Amino acid sequence: MSTEKMGKVEEHFQRALGLKKMVDRWRSSHTRCLWQVTLSQRRNPYAILRMQDTMVQELALASKQLLMVRQAALHQLFEKEHQQYQQELNEKGKAFYVERL
Repeated sequence: MSTEKMGKVEEHFQRALGLKKMVDRWRSSHTRCLWQVTLSQRRNPYAILRMQDTMVQELALASKQLLMVRQAALHQLFEKEHQQYQQELNEKGKAFYVERL
């Protein structure tokens, strides 16, 4: 084999060795990351439960606020309709009966 071919073979071998080292580092890093994830999941079950409890409370409050906003909008709509009916009756010379105390 000529020295030129030997040089190319050695170059390919070095490149393959470099790629193998890179893959090994990636696998090692990936394994460490997975280990860290499972470790944090085992360490923080109470934190996860607290976070879920907080989310449930926030959803309940958001639901309550949405209900209050809808009630206010409905009240405003009824008030507007009442004013409109009152104006229409006034134009006809009529009015709602209001009992005075």
